[in-house]
Amino acid sequence: MVGDGLSVDPVSTTLVAPCAGSVATLHPAGHAVTVKSEEGIEVLMHIGLDTVALRGQGFTPRVKQGEAVAAGAPLIDFDIDFIATHAKSLLTQVVISNSDRVSAWKRASGMVEAGKSEFLVLELVAEDATPADATALPAKRATSDAILIPNPTGLHARPSAVLANLAKKYKSDIRLQLGDRTANAKSLTAIMGLEVGHGAKVVVTAAGPDAGEAIAQLSKVLAEGCGDEGCVPAPAPATTTVKAEAAPPPDRRKSNDPNEILGVSASPGVAVGQVFQIRHEEIRVSEAGEGPDRERRHLDAAVAQAGAQLEALRAQLHAKSDPAKAAIFAAHQELLEDPDLLDIVESAIAKGKSAAYAWKSAIHAHAERLASLRNELLAQRANDLRDVGKRVLQLLTGVTDAAPQYPANAVLIAEDLAPSDTASMDRSRVMGFCTIRGGATSHVAILARSLAIPALAGTEPSALEVPDGTLVILDGSKGILRLHPSEAEVARIRRTQELSEKRRLENLEQANTPAVTRDGTRLEVVANIGGLKEAMQIAGLGGEGVGLLRSEFLFMERSTAPGEDEQFEAYRAIAQAVGPEHPLIIRTLDVGGDKPLAYLPIPREDNPFLGERGVRIGLDRPEILRTQLRAILRASAYGKLRVMFPMISLLTEVRDVKAMLREESARLSVEPIPTGIMVEVPSVALLAAQFAREVDFFSIGTNDLTQYTLAMDRGHPKLAPRVDGLSPAVLHFINLTIQGAHASRKWVGVCGGIASDPRAVPILVGLGVDELSVSLPSIPAIKAQIRTLDIAACRELAQRALAAESAEEVRSLVPDPDADILAEAAKAGAGTENGKPVVIASVSPSNSTASV
Repeated sequence: MVGDGLSVDPVSTTLVAPCAGSVATLHPAGHAVTVKSEEGIEVLMHIGLDTVALRGQGFTPRVKQGEAVAAGAPLIDFDIDFIATHAKSLLTQVVISNSDRVSAWKRASGMVEAGKSEFLVLELVAEDATPADATALPAKRATSDAILIPNPTGLHARPSAVLANLAKKYKSDIRLQLGDRTANAKSLTAIMGLEVGHGAKVVVTAAGPDAGEAIAQLSKVLAEGCGDEGCVPAPAPATTTVKAEAAPPPDRRKSNDPNEILGVSASPGVAVGQVFQIRHEEIRVSEAGEGPDRERRHLDAAVAQAGAQLEALRAQLHAKSDPAKAAIFAAHQELLEDPDLLDIVESAIAKGKSAAYAWKSAIHAHAERLASLRNELLAQRANDLRDVGKRVLQLLTGVTDAAPQYPANAVLIAEDLAPSDTASMDRSRVMGFCTIRGGATSHVAILARSLAIPALAGTEPSALEVPDGTLVILDGSKGILRLHPSEAEVARIRRTQELSEKRRLENLEQANTPAVTRDGTRLEVVANIGGLKEAMQIAGLGGEGVGLLRSEFLFMERSTAPGEDEQFEAYRAIAQAVGPEHPLIIRTLDVGGDKPLAYLPIPREDNPFLGERGVRIGLDRPEILRTQLRAILRASAYGKLRVMFPMISLLTEVRDVKAMLREESARLSVEPIPTGIMVEVPSVALLAAQFAREVDFFSIGTNDLTQYTLAMDRGHPKLAPRVDGLSPAVLHFINLTIQGAHASRKWVGVCGGIASDPRAVPILVGLGVDELSVSLPSIPAIKAQIRTLDIAACRELAQRALAAESAEEVRSLVPDPDADILAEAAKAGAGTENGKPVVIASVSPSNSTASV
């Protein structure tokens, strides 16, 4: 494909120049180099087979692109043992990529000595021998749509050769365009010189008599990966422009009230305090380095030290049984080892730049590229990269930020905060924070929620102009920062918080009282948990078991899947903590393209929420699922275990996983255990009666069911406020599920977010749910609320909710469960101010899950 030449089986560890000339191309992975001779012959040397996949590991280039070299000059040093054990072959190809200029070949064979033996003699075509078809071409022109490159390692030698050879079949002049750079599509070295990476957007242009045919064929081949392994054609980009454009920022909410600043809810709750502005100073670096070797050592030491710091942070969080936060810093460790990032830094150091300058420049470029992505979730990872970059840059320069001295009752405002800033906040002094950047899915928002810090993201930039010391109320639930509140307003909110805390303690005292309505209907209130630490808290909060154990805690942050014995020990410990009389429902592994595991690679998907995830992973990789099922079956001897499968959408999926469970049960000589499914997609709700013949119970995951019903991403900064589980459409699916299940005498639980929402509880009770699986802190309040309800009134309320037109209308139907607290809190102020009612921005209700 590339051209004719020779194959060399190396016994030494340095590739040398086969002739005098200049370095025409040097692949970023360091495994291939092209030397152009003084006669214009392009000699491509490719060390090993499929070594592009090594991403530079084992290769040390000794030259730079454009550098003149003499015959026998060292080009690339390589680790012969590493490559021999990690690549398909060590055979090194020496290929004349413009073989059409060669009329005769004389090749050596057997043993030769690098840089000394003559091993290839070429006779060239006479310079005046013009091809017969190289006549003046008609001026037909054609341009392709933009094409996304699907090749995992970009256009390396093999796909470049396929493209060049195909282009040579056409008479037209054909060019490949990447941004503002172009290359002759008939030249292998020119294509490789563009360094077209995975996901890059290119355009093909042609001028000549067959321009249209050339564009059609080459576009198709490029989009399909030029025959490269592991390629999935990327979708046609929405734009045909050549230069990739930054995604427009999400529309910000804007307020017309000068004393109100709006943002996106990042973490619920209310904070009253004084503004404290955080401004990070830029670290200045010297551009010139002190020699590549010294700068490389400096960089390696800083990266290693940063990795050790992150590992210590991760271990500390693991010790506190906080896997969600630990996972964030595990992701930071991965960023430290990103090969593309390190390639850019290495390239700059090789050009004489300092390690600090090279690192700072590469981090800035990568972060800006991430921030411009249209995928909101990926764009918000730019802040993680900046955080990692700053950590290493401080180690390189010796510059450190002084530990911030937060005043008491501080509400922080910043352009952005790093995850490490959030994780180390003094919670006794910081009441809340808001940032201009970021969204509800950023790692800063995740940490804020785990620490119960009210927070806003995507706030109006005017927040940066609020003076330090300004009294504010931050409503994290509604996404509002209220400036200059009146004394009466602050007094009311503080009184509300006091009364809410009193109510919480009262509910906790009655936590072990059963959740029985006033007319005698009993509901089971259980917990959603993610590990042993939470399981040990259930009894003290009045929980009656586990409605959802997220088993992912065993699979995350590791390089290999957990074995059967390790899983068994974990499930047994949790079962013993819950107690033999209480149910423990274990959901099997629920991951996908949006949250892949390092040892479970999933091809990139354009829409991972509609791709390979949940039970589909288990059916595609049965060894993972079977191992987990065996561990669950073994642990069933220690408790009242049930198994639940996520992301079910077809009856065949249920039958397949049940067959697996029966087979593993028979192998272990263990009695089968009750089997249930998550109701997360509309198809299951619509066919609940049919599914009820196959399963023992249903658990409605309202978070995913809502986003699949409304076709809205629940983490999207713009759409999130409209993704409400009390949408009448979602309630109809819940109702269909309950009717279909109860017809076959199967029970239905709700484990999604609305199970913990006091506005939703009376409606769910009226629809006929049998179980509510809620967050741990919500258990006492939800049980207390159920004890105040009447079934007949709840059923009437549920019918009115089903007939409503919007989620807002549904919420307006439900009396505020904390109305008495609001009424009492109103007495803390005058009730009016200057003759006008005082508006309360928000309150914290007794279960800390809803706002008024």
